Amino acid sequence: MAAKAGDNPDSLMTLATTFCLRNLRKTMCYQGFRSKLSLRSDIFLPSEICDKLVNTYMELVHTDSTFEPEESFFQLFSDPRSTRLTRVQLREDFVRDRDLEAIKKQDLIELHLTYCNSLSSRSLKTLTCFRETMVSLCLFGCSHIFYRKGGAPLACNEDTEDEDEESPASRQALETDFNFEGFNRLRLLNLGGLPDEVDAENLLKPLKSLTSLDLSNVQLLGTAFLSQWKDRLASLVLYNVDLSEELVSTVVEITNLRHLDVSRESRRTSKFKMTRKVLTAIVQRLVNLVSLDVSGHIMLDNCTVPHFEEAMGRPSIEPCKSSIYPFQDLKRPLQFLGLYDTTLCNVTHIPAYKVTGSKNEDQVLNAIEGYTEFRPELAHRAINQLFDIARIQHCSQLLRALQLVIAALKCHKYDKSIQVTGSAALFYLTNTEYRSDQSVRLRREVIQVVLNGMEQYQEVTVQRNCCLTLCNFSIPEELEFQYSRVNQLLLKILEPARQDESIQRIAVHLCNALVCQVDNHHKEAVGKMGFVKTMLNLIQKKLQDRMCDQVMEFSWSALWNITDETPDNCQMFLNCRGMSLFLECLQEFPDKQELHRNMLGLLGNVAEVKALRPQLLTPQFISVFSNLLDSKADGIEVSYNACGVLSHIVFDGPEVWSMEEPQRDTVMDKMWDAIQSWDVTSRRNINYRSFEPILRLLPQSIAPVSQHWATWALYNLVSVYPSKYCPLLIKEGGITLLETVVELESSQPETKDMASKVMEQCETFKEDPMETSHGQEVNYGQRG
Repeated sequence: MAAKAGDNPDSLMTLATTFCLRNLRKTMCYQGFRSKLSLRSDIFLPSEICDKLVNTYMELVHTDSTFEPEESFFQLFSDPRSTRLTRVQLREDFVRDRDLEAIKKQDLIELHLTYCNSLSSRSLKTLTCFRETMVSLCLFGCSHIFYRKGGAPLACNEDTEDEDEESPASRQALETDFNFEGFNRLRLLNLGGLPDEVDAENLLKPLKSLTSLDLSNVQLLGTAFLSQWKDRLASLVLYNVDLSEELVSTVVEITNLRHLDVSRESRRTSKFKMTRKVLTAIVQRLVNLVSLDVSGHIMLDNCTVPHFEEAMGRPSIEPCKSSIYPFQDLKRPLQFLGLYDTTLCNVTHIPAYKVTGSKNEDQVLNAIEGYTEFRPELAHRAINQLFDIARIQHCSQLLRALQLVIAALKCHKYDKSIQVTGSAALFYLTNTEYRSDQSVRLRREVIQVVLNGMEQYQEVTVQRNCCLTLCNFSIPEELEFQYSRVNQLLLKILEPARQDESIQRIAVHLCNALVCQVDNHHKEAVGKMGFVKTMLNLIQKKLQDRMCDQVMEFSWSALWNITDETPDNCQMFLNCRGMSLFLECLQEFPDKQELHRNMLGLLGNVAEVKALRPQLLTPQFISVFSNLLDSKADGIEVSYNACGVLSHIVFDGPEVWSMEEPQRDTVMDKMWDAIQSWDVTSRRNINYRSFEPILRLLPQSIAPVSQHWATWALYNLVSVYPSKYCPLLIKEGGITLLETVVELESSQPETKDMASKVMEQCETFKEDPMETSHGQEVNYGQRG
């Protein structure tokens, strides 16, 4: 059988690294002085392992809410005699000055810092410790690193008070003492988002050997300084840098460029017009170019071949057939061509293997892939276009699409626009149409990022998208690996007094599905989270609004499911005024059949708990249950459940029946009449996981009507659904108990006759197990 998309297992290295990080004290470390985490003295870790540990640690911190960060984690790598770091990637405000200082003795070759806004100029000092070995440095989005914290000079005392670390660095005094003097090995530098106050030219002047430079979103006072690398620079990124004739003239002099990016976020912000002359100059002068991005520019019509002059045939990447005039001069097709948010992406023949744009799915996916890390504003728009493709058309590259959206959501956990569009796209990419192509592992990844979004954002759109996406999964099976977490998040959504109606409805539906057909220990754990109280609060609010809608019905259904064979949850229901709300709902909504069925199913669960039955034994409650015996609501279900509640109560005997009215015998007579009126071939809206509560009513003489109700229930279920319930009855020892019923003198003739029929039905089933009788029942969740 072929593996499904995205089913490749993690490497042993990845599994071992993650295990060690989750169990540091049991594997590599011990608790040292003042509870400080320290590396064991007998451990030496090479760079391959240390790099993996640090980079995986950062990923877990940002993508796994169950992972507990270690305050002194980076101190584990402070001594290069036992640990070796060479390539480190850190991101977001989580990274502090002291973290970099902890590893300053390491001979780092690569250091990528992205959106690390908690770093101050203290970290610039730390960077100088790496100057002799550093080859690649990224400071993208780390604008605060060029400012002193609290006005401290660059040569700060290493014992700076940690209280400065507690909040992100705020822009104060600009650091003017730093430059890249001594970084002689530095070849790749990303200064994207460099503050306007910093003079890029002076900062970069000492760097004579750069081969790759990224100045995205940097304001350049002049452009001539770029020519100092004209013989060396192979990659130049000037995203959102204002183009001018002067800048273009300088760039085309850098003749060894293989990658040039002069793109913009949007045509709306572009003053410079990309003419045929400019594009021709780039193509003709930069003969080594393999990658070019001109996204977001206004393209003049003279750049493209008129439609009637275009080469015939299927779309081609041959330069000679190019629909874009300047690219006809290319010696070979480009490896990458960025045309996002331009008119050029819509032409027929584009001489590039990979193109970004919005014309088709491939271009959109290329845009998400190319722009996610450093340009979330573009990735957001491309994911939105993928959303339309998945919703309206058909996504033909499902695995790639899912992996790219998951990566974007992980990378930009704190970007609301990415979370909104990403969660919306996931809803359509995980629906029934695509489900058969997805592996268990891939679907689990989707669940993880959806739950991350729910945790991070209380905003209505994100919450709704995430809840809807979860509805695409088999519940509870596919969510069981995150069972506690998803329940906590849903209950948190339902806490506010007035939640968005649609989110409330979806969240309650999910809560109901999650407690349906799961083990009792799951139900007990969820009960302790406040599940019962939350559902009753929702019911209370709906009563105040005098509204019986899906939220009301789902809430009672969820309570029915969560109280099944869980006495603690039944006790919670009673403690939280559950019976009062039951009576109020009956009075306020006398004609709501589904509501009545759910409420009586729940009370059947409460009645099964012997210690709780005395709380039901009041004139008011017994009168209500007795009156509901006559109900025809939802077929026999309401009457059946009411009779079940009373069957357990009268089973406790006459000595506990302390009330004068209604009398026990009167109630039991009414129960007999109700049972006699039911059609034993009725199809049921119920799902028994166990017959134990019914079977305990069989071998007794204290309440013959309870015995009769139990026997009737078994006969109905094994007759209508033999393939499901005959094996269950046999497995749980029901045949022996039914034999006892037949033998007991106190058993009524009708009961004995029915008990015999149940045994005959099971015997017939054993002889012909393929018999299905009336088919399978509708599954409305487990027996309450």
